[in-house]
Amino acid sequence: MIALDVILLVFFSYLTGALPFAVWIGKAFYNIDVREYGSGNAGATNTFRVLGKAAGIPVLFMDIIKGLIAVNYVWLIGDISSLSSELFFENQLAFGIAAVIGHLFPIYTGFRGGKGIATMLGILVGLA
Repeated sequence: MIALDVILLVFFSYLTGALPFAVWIGKAFYNIDVREYGSGNAGATNTFRVLGKAAGIPVLFMDIIKGLIAVNYVWLIGDISSLSSELFFENQLAFGIAAVIGHLFPIYTGFRGGKGIATMLGILVGLA
């Protein structure tokens, strides 16, 4: 049976992954919605394409951090000592996948997100 804390952490992982840094940086510093230019995605690649390196590098870094943070939510599970190594890894994967889904379909921007590549990189870094 899945514990309530795991379900809540999957939800928080989705919300973490859904943070639209490309949209926020584009609007705050350039007064541009990156989803209206280039590929139309709200991710690091389109931010590089539309706004350049000065905006693309921070967005890339923050998108990677989203995946890394989501994978490390596993440490917030109530009784971590009772988890086997397989269950620990499976929970990390579940939290990471939820973060990528959040990046692909962010609730904050009408479910129009990026492609999830940088967030997936953060998951791989977190799992390593």
